Amino acid sequence: MNTVITIGRQFGSGGREIGEKVASHFGIKCYDKELLTRAAKESGYCEEMLANHDERPTNSFLYNLVMDTYSFGYNASSFVDMPISQKVFLAQFDTIKKIAKEGPCVIVGRCADYALSDFSNCLHLFIYADESARVKRIREKYNLNDAKAKDMIVKKDKQRQSYYNYYSSKKWGRADSYDLCINSSVLGIDGTVRLVSQYIQDFENRAE
Repeated sequence: MNTVITIGRQFGSGGREIGEKVASHFGIKCYDKELLTRAAKESGYCEEMLANHDERPTNSFLYNLVMDTYSFGYNASSFVDMPISQKVFLAQFDTIKKIAKEGPCVIVGRCADYALSDFSNCLHLFIYADESARVKRIREKYNLNDAKAKDMIVKKDKQRQSYYNYYSSKKWGRADSYDLCINSSVLGIDGTVRLVSQYIQDFENRAE
């Protein structure tokens, strides 16, 4: 196993769970929130700040100005005028590249496919699902009614889409941005994991 898998996902599609199960199947690491911890450690930023900006672009000049009055690490002159949200993105970007160089793994979200676009041993996936399946999943996970679950899905997807489209040269959720797009509500979580695992296996066999 030598492949790095990146997973973009709609909120409520089970993308993170699928990523964890695929990683477990191949005996490799899965990075989701763990990526923030590592990026914080390596950049000198506090983890809470990275979490606040996680997959959320902010274009508020005032907010960035206020945040930039604090010192969070990078002191190089080229970073001085950069909005804090972009500094956080670059810290994650650097960490994603380092992780990918260390060996096979699964990386969930955070424009990882874009960060690793020069890596030939990568497969870039996007997991989506029918709205009814996503509402059911979020309703049960967060103990919400249907309306609140749907609102949460719309908000989270909007954040992820604007983050991805802002920082990458591709379009979030569009088939030509990825190697494989899967509707997880057709096969279910475990069925999708089997499909992805087989796809990775075939990719590796072809690369040999």
